[in-house]
Amino acid sequence: MAKKGYDVVIVGAGPSGSSTALFLEKQGVKSVLLVDKAKFPRDKICGDAFSGKSMGMARELGVVEEYEKQPHEPVYGVLFSSPKGTVLEIPFPGSEKGKKSKPGFCIKRINGDDALFQTAKKKVETLEEFTVTGLIEENGFVAGVKGKQKDGTELEIRAKIVVGADGTSSVICQKVGESALPPQHQVIATRGYYQGVSGLSGNIELHFVDDVMPGYFWIFPLDNGWANVGLGLLTSEKTKRNMNLKEVQEKLVASHPLFRERFKDAKIDPQGIKVWTLPLASHHRKNHGNGWLLVGDAASLIDPFSGEGVGNAMTSGKFAAKYIAKALTTNDFSQKSFDGYDKELWEAIGPEIRTSYNLQRLGSNKMLLNFVIDKAVTKPKVKQAISGMLANEEAKREAISPLGLLKLLFT
Repeated sequence: MAKKGYDVVIVGAGPSGSSTALFLEKQGVKSVLLVDKAKFPRDKICGDAFSGKSMGMARELGVVEEYEKQPHEPVYGVLFSSPKGTVLEIPFPGSEKGKKSKPGFCIKRINGDDALFQTAKKKVETLEEFTVTGLIEENGFVAGVKGKQKDGTELEIRAKIVVGADGTSSVICQKVGESALPPQHQVIATRGYYQGVSGLSGNIELHFVDDVMPGYFWIFPLDNGWANVGLGLLTSEKTKRNMNLKEVQEKLVASHPLFRERFKDAKIDPQGIKVWTLPLASHHRKNHGNGWLLVGDAASLIDPFSGEGVGNAMTSGKFAAKYIAKALTTNDFSQKSFDGYDKELWEAIGPEIRTSYNLQRLGSNKMLLNFVIDKAVTKPKVKQAISGMLANEEAKREAISPLGLLKLLFT
């Protein structure tokens, strides 16, 4: 069964797909279909932190209020702990608890993604519960998608451009021949929702504990006394050590000296601990070709240190929309017409990704982490330098340069 053709079909209605749709609408592109295999609202395993970059993109799209209507918890800083257990609290620069403006917040993806999707649904045509199974290809170009609706009805949807916004296990990515990421550029992570964790203090918490090194264990506060709790480390490391991450997390909350008292009265959501894979931007994946582009997790845009992906997903949607609109104007849907998408996207996110990749490698050094966190607790200048890193990309690059590390050593 055939469905009418569109200028653009976007496969996946999460942050990257819905952002692409909204930015296309801003560009004046009207013939857009946004499809997803799920019925919204739907859950998405994630850390649920909504970063400053994500806030900036939400402001650009004019959807901050839609997010703030959803249950969420403001965050005002980061709490770190070192492998030996030293705790360091760093407020976000300019943040102050109780202020109306929030540097960031934590929001469950089931709520945050739905807020963005419902906004997009008012602007473009949507089709939920449609599972893409293949591509229409003609003369070396992608020319649409094939798939099934919930009732099993097969459907072909023709399009001049197909956008793969369908996440880590992207069907579009696979169908255009892109291979899986190397395991050293993937993180495997857990997530459990706990209620009744004590000591939550308006911070996102990153704990560099021995059991998870060179990854980390996190506790992110959510509304109504809930917390998103998980851990993550490189897939290559998990495989090498033959780790069962669910068991590691259960052991941490039950017996680790920093956490056992905090979790003694906590109850985990009936879903239990879930596991998912994060494709890191430390591997620059091919993200466009004849008649197609990839955005968000499908394009492997997750920060290799923080694990945050929503901000880069929304950013990719912005640049994708710009070059899709250009291609529709010139009627040129070749790979070359989308080269500028890759160039501008990586000019925007590349410096931060490279810095984060360096931080990821430095973060595997237990002695260095112990030293820096110990020093920041006792030396205000070191604490101030770390605070600057949280707000300023240039300060972050400078701090982890050889000269910056020497300054830390002798401050």
